[in-house]
Amino acid sequence: MATFLYRLGRGAFRRRGLVALLWVALLFAAGFGAASAAAPTSGSFSIPGTEAQKAFDLLDKRFPGMAADGATARIVIQAPEGAKVTDPGPKAEVQKIVSGLKTGPGAAEISSVADPYEAKAVSQDGSTAYISAKYNVSGMELKDATRDALKDSGEGAKAAGLNVQIGGDALMAAPETGSGEIIGIAVAAIVLVITFGSLIAAGLPLLTALIGVGIGVSSITALANVLDLGNTTATLATMIGLAVGIDYALFIVSRYRAELAEGRERDEAAGRAVGTAGSAVVFAGLTVVIALVGLAVVNIPMLTKMGFAAAGTVVIAVLVALTLVPAILAFAGKKVLPAGRKSRLFGKGKPAGAEKKANGGTRWARFVLRRPVMVLLAGVIGLGVIAIPASKLEMGLPDDGAQPVSTTQRQAYDLLSDGFGPGFNGPLMVVVDGDKALADKTADRIKGLDGVVAVTPPTLNEAGDAAVITVIPKDRPSSTHTEELVHEIRDGSGDDVLVTGATAMNIDFSQKMNDALLPYLALVVGLAFLLLMLVFRSILVPLKAALGFLLSVVAALGAVVAVFQWGWLGSVFGVEQTGPIMSMMPIFMVGVVFGLAMDYEVFLVTRMREAYVHGERPGQAVVTGFQYSARVVVAAAVIMIAVFAGFIGASEQMVKMIGFGLAVAVFFDAFVVRMAIVPAVLALLGHKAWWLPKWLDRLLPNVDVEGESLRKHLESAQSPEGPDKDRELVSA
Repeated sequence: MATFLYRLGRGAFRRRGLVALLWVALLFAAGFGAASAAAPTSGSFSIPGTEAQKAFDLLDKRFPGMAADGATARIVIQAPEGAKVTDPGPKAEVQKIVSGLKTGPGAAEISSVADPYEAKAVSQDGSTAYISAKYNVSGMELKDATRDALKDSGEGAKAAGLNVQIGGDALMAAPETGSGEIIGIAVAAIVLVITFGSLIAAGLPLLTALIGVGIGVSSITALANVLDLGNTTATLATMIGLAVGIDYALFIVSRYRAELAEGRERDEAAGRAVGTAGSAVVFAGLTVVIALVGLAVVNIPMLTKMGFAAAGTVVIAVLVALTLVPAILAFAGKKVLPAGRKSRLFGKGKPAGAEKKANGGTRWARFVLRRPVMVLLAGVIGLGVIAIPASKLEMGLPDDGAQPVSTTQRQAYDLLSDGFGPGFNGPLMVVVDGDKALADKTADRIKGLDGVVAVTPPTLNEAGDAAVITVIPKDRPSSTHTEELVHEIRDGSGDDVLVTGATAMNIDFSQKMNDALLPYLALVVGLAFLLLMLVFRSILVPLKAALGFLLSVVAALGAVVAVFQWGWLGSVFGVEQTGPIMSMMPIFMVGVVFGLAMDYEVFLVTRMREAYVHGERPGQAVVTGFQYSARVVVAAAVIMIAVFAGFIGASEQMVKMIGFGLAVAVFFDAFVVRMAIVPAVLALLGHKAWWLPKWLDRLLPNVDVEGESLRKHLESAQSPEGPDKDRELVSA
């Protein structure tokens, strides 16, 4: 592989114009496709194999149109203190809102509007009423004029002294990341400047990463409607694509500069950089892709599409690093190096084999080698303590109750909860596959259950062979008591009585994610273990990598629980409302963080493996790996943390939580696991770390990530018949 990548890198360097032109053409083509495509929708949400989904499918079949995937809105009106919404004045204002929705701007996109006085949507004390509106399209597909008309619908009533708030997904818009994402990129730029000491070298990884992300996200946008991608898919692809794109380019540029420091010609340095560091990039990228594509085992279509979209962006980032980066290095010339070093590096050069001056990485590695047990215990115990809150993890999906208290959605949620009870925001829909007698019997049984506030009379379909019963729980949708009620209704019913609705869907979703976590871990960690065994020709090194990852991800989950569920330091991270952790958060974090953690493992340990293969003792190989790679790995980790942390400022709770979780997970994995626990373990293992049974060594293909075969090829090219061999090596 190293030899092939050497040819690829050197060829891209020499044909810089063609390579750059091809990537720019791809960027413009993807951008044109995105600009021509219709606005992305919110994406359909389904959970195959669950009771809630079966009920939803039955509802769609027996009650055509009732299960339509259109946006909904609830305009909640509260009368002034001492008055009621049934009084003539407030009632007239409420009916003006109803009339305005039916005949005003955006009425063409509304399928139905329910008058609260006819629909009995008035609280018992008369203080609160709500208007239900149903739209023909999803919240993301609503025209701006329609959404604005909804927002303005209660302005007249507000002027008359009524409190009007709007809930529902009709106000849904594309998630906003605020300025945090820009700040993250700015921090990445500063880190790159400090790392390289050259503005050109610092800007190159940013430029290539943005090009890769631009192609990936534009492609996602162009295909969003065709593939039914959710509105957060592009945001998550951007998050991951930026992080790995900058890191992979950073690895190549860093190795290129190191090869120049050995006195090599620029095209030769580019070839060697792609052949060595590029091999690490390929395998690091493969682990990320495996982790993301592996999300398909969960069998949640939305999550599968998110994983595949993000994986495609990672593949683009790898290809950019292997081809576009060396091409731009060719255009940059000597400007990728600090001004004070150009003459030395492009002049006589550094003699091959000359010892490099000890740096911070060298000193840290020697410290760990002197005290491996202390460092190992400190790292494991520290992460173990942070992981403790993860044992209290509660999962669910956010609703309007998780919105900031300043939003109209949250205020509408609270008004409904105060006027109609906490469970009103999460009604259960019971679908009966049978006649009226069975429906009445089911309704009577549910009325007798604890935790039920109200049960509506069964509504039969035209054929009389199915019915719908609405159940209002006593507790809020995210309450464990509501979850127990759902299970109680199901346990006391046969196969012809199914429970669905948003609350039941959330419960089933959380359960499905729990059930899929262990199989997913086994698949992803197992495949990555085999991949790392190919890379390192070892059993213990991949095992150590996997165990270290598990420790860092559990610690990150503990931090997420402490902040988002318990509210510790919540104000620092903009968490206005605590609650259950997003159901998909643990499994998504496992997938993404595993792939990203292996980036550092591969890049750091391949340098150690390279030194060990070339004859250094295990301890010295660890020092050499840190000497050449620690600075780059630290810079890459800081960049990735900055990019992920930038998404903490997002308005979307899921994006905010994932940004925080990934940022802390990268911090734990890079600085505690890879930079401390890994060298400590390797120091204790010694030669055993690189042990591989001979029979297994013969079975495994040699992928030559450390570039040993490349080195032999290049050495033979310098023999008397070298010119011919050299031409053969780089031809293509």
